[in-house]
Amino acid sequence: MATPVRPRTTPRAVSRTAHRARSRSAHRAVLPAEPHRAKAGRVRDLAPNWYASVMGTAIVATAGATLPLPVPGLRTAAAVVWALSLVLLAVLLVARARHWIHHRDRAREHLMDPAVAPFLGCVPMALLATGGATLVVGRDWIGTGPAVAVDAVLFTAGTVTGLAVAVGVPYLMIVHHRLEHATPAWLLPVVPPMVSAALGPLLVPHLPAGGPWRETLLLACYAQFGLSLLATVLILPLVFGRLVTGGPLPLALTPTLFLVLGPLGQSATAAGKFADVAPGVLPAPYAEGFTAFAVLYGVPVVGFALLWLALAGVLVLRARRRGMGFAMTWWAFTFPVGTCVTAAEGLAAHTGLGVFRWLAAGLYVLLVAAWATAAALTVRGLLSGELLPGPGSAPRAPRRATARTR
Repeated sequence: MATPVRPRTTPRAVSRTAHRARSRSAHRAVLPAEPHRAKAGRVRDLAPNWYASVMGTAIVATAGATLPLPVPGLRTAAAVVWALSLVLLAVLLVARARHWIHHRDRAREHLMDPAVAPFLGCVPMALLATGGATLVVGRDWIGTGPAVAVDAVLFTAGTVTGLAVAVGVPYLMIVHHRLEHATPAWLLPVVPPMVSAALGPLLVPHLPAGGPWRETLLLACYAQFGLSLLATVLILPLVFGRLVTGGPLPLALTPTLFLVLGPLGQSATAAGKFADVAPGVLPAPYAEGFTAFAVLYGVPVVGFALLWLALAGVLVLRARRRGMGFAMTWWAFTFPVGTCVTAAEGLAAHTGLGVFRWLAAGLYVLLVAAWATAAALTVRGLLSGELLPGPGSAPRAPRRATARTR
């Protein structure tokens, strides 16, 4: 009986067979058997700078609701913008949670990246700005009690995380990051306590009277004012020195020059808020001192802010002529300008001068134009897939794995 002849199996055939098996396995790995992974891939490149869109949206609502000029329908429009900021905050919190769950490696890279880590300061500022807008604008729609509750939660979370960022990011900058040149983004980690200082006084009247709670919160806000202001005084000369000695920033980073306006406008705003609530909370001499401080500090700081706004604006126009395209750094045109609006509104209230009312109105027009531009281009970038990768980009890793089998 003849023995059946088995086909010879050459090493090359074995290799081809194994390669096909591995390729089928890799192909199965990228099939939508696990849809949640494909969805999670959309947020892989979601950095903390996206919270700037929440900050910029919330400040449009807050500044519009307190504008010292009568504009029909403005408060209603501000309420719509406030609701949008609340929705954006909720969406981003969920998306960033998915980012940490599914892309922890990328999240750790963000912490170790000296260009990304400073933007962690946007997280507490988004919480604080949305909470403040809820109390200023949202109370018209949800009631004062719920608005106070929402603001109290967001203010507490924003203040705690803001203090953590103010310590944690500079620690990373000193120990792990290798930095060559100062950038305006260095201010972001130390600005959140100033935002707490400016928005905390809104909660003071809603605390129980006759006890230490009101005075404690007001003085805690004042302490954070000093914390952030002194840190800004240390960093700002480094930023200006970098510009003078190193020349203009790279085109994509030029909008970050507007970040300098943040601590300036917010500190002047905070000084005005201290003066608003100090009477009845602090003894008379201190309360009167805060009223004088609001003007004596606010006027020169707003003056310097206007100088920086002009300088930054000219540099941005220069960069635009040289081909600066849209990036998420364009959101730097919103929140910092909004703090200057609220600072001018505070000075208008404490001086009674019409020049500050018109200054606030002019800056608010600039703020709305910047917000509308940044929002429209962000939506366009999301729809086109330029800002965040779409589901179609999820198979990147499996393709690399397949290539390694060859």
